[in-house]
Amino acid sequence: MNTTITIDPITRIEGHLRIDVEVNGGAVQDAWSSGQMFRGIEIILQGRDPRDAWLFTQRFCGVCTTVHAITSVRAVENALNLEIPINAQYIRNLILCAHALHDHIVHFYQLSALDWVDVVSALKGDPTRTAALAESLSPWPGNSRKQFEAVKDKLAGFVQAGQLGIFTNGYWGHPAMKLPPDVNLLAVSHYLQALDIQRKANQVVAILGGKTPNIQNLAVGGVANAINLDNESALNMNKLFMIKDLLDEVATFVQQVYLIDVCAVGALYADWLKYGAGVTNYLAVPDLPLDTKGTQFDLPGGTIFNKDLGTVKAITSFQDPYFRDNVTECIAHSWYDGDWDKHPYEETTEPKYSDFNPSGKYSWVKAPRFQSKPMQVGPLAQVLVGFATGHEPTKRWATHALQTAGAVAKAQLSPAVLHGTLGRHLGRAVRAAVISELALQQWQRLAENIGKGDVAIFNPPTFPKGEVQGFGFHEAPRGTLSHWVVIDNGKIKNYQAVVPSTWNAGPRDEKGQKGPYEASLVGNPIADSARPLEVLRTIHSFDPCLACAIHTLDVEGKELSKVNVFNSRDV
Repeated sequence: MNTTITIDPITRIEGHLRIDVEVNGGAVQDAWSSGQMFRGIEIILQGRDPRDAWLFTQRFCGVCTTVHAITSVRAVENALNLEIPINAQYIRNLILCAHALHDHIVHFYQLSALDWVDVVSALKGDPTRTAALAESLSPWPGNSRKQFEAVKDKLAGFVQAGQLGIFTNGYWGHPAMKLPPDVNLLAVSHYLQALDIQRKANQVVAILGGKTPNIQNLAVGGVANAINLDNESALNMNKLFMIKDLLDEVATFVQQVYLIDVCAVGALYADWLKYGAGVTNYLAVPDLPLDTKGTQFDLPGGTIFNKDLGTVKAITSFQDPYFRDNVTECIAHSWYDGDWDKHPYEETTEPKYSDFNPSGKYSWVKAPRFQSKPMQVGPLAQVLVGFATGHEPTKRWATHALQTAGAVAKAQLSPAVLHGTLGRHLGRAVRAAVISELALQQWQRLAENIGKGDVAIFNPPTFPKGEVQGFGFHEAPRGTLSHWVVIDNGKIKNYQAVVPSTWNAGPRDEKGQKGPYEASLVGNPIADSARPLEVLRTIHSFDPCLACAIHTLDVEGKELSKVNVFNSRDV
């Protein structure tokens, strides 16, 4: 007998996501991914000045504001064939690095670690043994016995008070939880430390962007960060060294704590290496441009098909026709008018909602395709592309991570083990380590260029008569993000955004090809259908981010509506 489990909404993400799975014999047989909110900013942008688009597109999401802003100005600059000063590239790159580091740290510790870490079990951990374990893995100074004793006492205080504070809702005691108590205590301690470190990464975004979320320093043609070493109101050496100090602290945590924790947790759940692969076509785009035209990059991009690293094909510039010509979106199973499959320049956004129909239309998310194939995007895609193309920092950090995990698991691991749920976590940690290193190099380039007397930050755009088209891309924390704009006589005629969670969370296409979320769930074990933790583990490994969401409360904080998260029924 098949059992259908509906999880609506998936929690610990940004946005409304519904997942339906059919379970038989303790394993998922089929799955459907449904985005439950409509995004209409593309319609709002029609007829507006392209120079204003980035201010609107930041509102696509309450988390990914920065990445949409920068991708938007890149799209307009691409349409105008407009170069930007190298200082502007470096400043944008530093913002993107800091944003990504903040995002990756938050994703693992605050949004997904508790799928694997049993907080209640940490109460049984021994601080002395935990400290010995931690010190055997990393020189991080926050791994002392006193630190672990303090965390254990804090947890005990929560329990004695009759509640677990920020850890109240969890799957404590679930049969799929397998970490020893000492490892759980280690992870909970680092969870709390990560709250402070992620804040420091976000400070860099705020210093350069003017605020966060919703940065204010961008412009089509560059940035608005005036550079004047003698003016406290401008970008000067005091602010630059403040940024460097913050990046140094974040890099140390990423390299000595985050990466090591993911390696250890993954190794102790080695049985999960076989779950969650799904779509093994990968897409990543290059980023952190090193020149004014966007032809040289610090991070690699490209495609891989059928998990064969030998098929890698690089994407090499902001003008690359290989990327530009091969992206399409299908709405055969999406709540829009029609059943077309179109290039973003030719798309329309005409909502047409109907009931949830697993054999018909069931999602607000479109189904992006590259050369008519579903693609998995995200840090794992970029790490695999980097490994395949010989990107030195990626190969070095990925090799270090696989060796570290292998030492814990007492096995020799290769990149072949990365295709799956745990591989996505390790790919994100490796990418964070790479970016933590590259961010400091970007800082050095900016400081040296300013030291040469170059303070240029902006090239004014000129809009031609008639129609022009442009696309901008960015390898965002969740993967490949692209914006596509058609400009007619200086006004936006059409605007489309193909975002990372659209690539991953999209529904089936007209050929019935599942999207990555859907495909990754097939074959997953389900130990307890009333608490389908294993579904959440795989979905959370993608770092889902769909659309801004709110909880409905009155002014006194009382709940006005309630969502039934788990609904199991026999079919």
